[in-house]
Amino acid sequence: MAINILVVDDEENIADLIEVYLKNENYNILKFYNGHDALQCIENENIDLAILDVMLPDINGFSICQQIREKHNFPVIMLTAKDEEVDKITGLTLGADDYITKPFRPLEMVARVKAQLRRFTEYNATESMQVENTIAFSGLVLDKAKHECMLNEKPLSLTPIEFSILWVLASNRGRVVSSEELFQEVWGEKYFTNNNNTVMVHIRHLREKMHDNAARPKYIKTVWGVGYKIEE
Repeated sequence: MAINILVVDDEENIADLIEVYLKNENYNILKFYNGHDALQCIENENIDLAILDVMLPDINGFSICQQIREKHNFPVIMLTAKDEEVDKITGLTLGADDYITKPFRPLEMVARVKAQLRRFTEYNATESMQVENTIAFSGLVLDKAKHECMLNEKPLSLTPIEFSILWVLASNRGRVVSSEELFQEVWGEKYFTNNNNTVMVHIRHLREKMHDNAARPKYIKTVWGVGYKIEE
């Protein structure tokens, strides 16, 4: 999937130069010479990174950056002819990720673009992983990476087996998980009929720690003859 880079600079030769170098890296360039058209583009297109000139004829780059940050978190690189610390601080305060001062070396600009895209991709991957490693519902929070469980903001001391059982059931909320499936998933061994007692004992211990009444359970429900279920 093509990466869309927004380039906004009223100096056409600068904007064209940036476009040439970034197109050589197979990026898709959305180029504008004023802020108004750039803002329209942001509303209508999926942008992966923006390069904004600070001094524009209609809307300055700082204002555009500020409006971007109200809705989006893609990287923003500010571009300016001024080598003033106050401008750099202003841009970074408003949410810019990097700052390039004119005149600049095109290859350095390309390197900075790649660095920002790489950081953004890695950040999103990590964030996605964190979401996949966490289950939270009805006061129960499971953190698979840390092997921690919280119930109503209080830690539950679970054995690795108990945690794994709860994780499998919570991951399959809304459907019945058979004793066979649960055993094979948690213990990683072939299931035999006598293994059902092993599963039952661990479920009982888990309920006791969660203060979950077996007769009227809030969390782990027994579906007789089939297995166990946690409701959505």
